[in-house]
Amino acid sequence: QVHLAELGGGLVPPGGSLRLSCAASGNAFSITTMGWYRQAPGKQRDLVATVHLSGRKNYADAVKGRFTVSRDNIKNEVYLQMDTLKPEDTAVYYCYAHISALNVERWGQGTLVTVSS
Repeated sequence: QVHLAELGGGLVPPGGSLRLSCAASGNAFSITTMGWYRQAPGKQRDLVATVHLSGRKNYADAVKGRFTVSRDNIKNEVYLQMDTLKPEDTAVYYCYAHISALNVERWGQGTLVTVSS
């Protein structure tokens, strides 16, 4: 079983920066893809960014050039550096892990990011 725990949400003014981190525990060695999704109030959960074990990264168009996803395969952690934040980035951010061998997804509990002056 894989457990994900996020850290780093909070309130930040427009144009500011925030860094989220997520630590995987349990059978973390089996994780293939890690990353982040977000869900704004009244909206569906959408992809933000993912990073494959190979290092290949995928970003939503809305965050390209502003957000950077990275991963530490030794620590089994994934990070999201968010720069030039906008009010529309306000959402609950969820850590995500996919275990391709079992085709299983795991989610963190979510951390709230609020971009407001």
